[in-house]
Amino acid sequence: MEANVNKRQFLGRTLTGVSALALAGCDRLNMSPWFSKVLAVGESINKGVHQLAGGRVSMAQEFSEADLSPVFRGNGSINPDDGAYRAMAAENFANWTLKVDGLVEQPTVFTLAQLRLMPRRTQITRHDCVEGWSAIGKWTGVPLAQVLALAKPTAQARYVVLHCADTYGTGGSKTPYYESIDLEDAYHAQTIVAYGLNGKPLPVANGAPLRLRVERQLGYKHAKFLARIELVESFAHLGRGKGGYWEDRGYQWYAGI
Repeated sequence: MEANVNKRQFLGRTLTGVSALALAGCDRLNMSPWFSKVLAVGESINKGVHQLAGGRVSMAQEFSEADLSPVFRGNGSINPDDGAYRAMAAENFANWTLKVDGLVEQPTVFTLAQLRLMPRRTQITRHDCVEGWSAIGKWTGVPLAQVLALAKPTAQARYVVLHCADTYGTGGSKTPYYESIDLEDAYHAQTIVAYGLNGKPLPVANGAPLRLRVERQLGYKHAKFLARIELVESFAHLGRGKGGYWEDRGYQWYAGI
């Protein structure tokens, strides 16, 4: 299957491979000051390669159903330790909503039923994790561009922040998971709010009821258990100001492949 990878993907994986080897696993990150500098350099190189390879508007490779992985594994947080979330899961997420606010003209709340009635996109793509594994899945969901069109981002909006129902950490130090992308990736044709995997409702282990698919980036950017989308001008008020839970702990903000 690697023989089918196009030149853009090969270049991207070659450059992100250094980070993948160094980051032994999402749950085992142990950063040092010099390593953060290495990652920052890698991020700049990644963006440059994407521009040389046709810019970020080009499409990620799509596959056929014959290429689907037998199992699409869950990773990281696979069942949020949150009473409200688990209560909704027990009711098949009948009352789940997705809130869109921040720098928008029209703050909006979507039910799952409303999202499923919106124009949809289905795509078969490969998920690449910094831990070194990959899987091919068939995703169905609403293009994020459709969601944003209804909320109407203001001229000041630069980033889309994805707030999730899961938390990381132990004891009293648990932190809500969040991620972010810029508007260029948000409006990409393959960036979707997914509610289906392989023709079935999204399983809890894979981020039910909603998760982001941003196919031009590594797996940790694909936020799961999605509950709120916030449009912002900067990350200063979020976490440690780096734009994501793992980014606050040293990962690259731009994780293009």
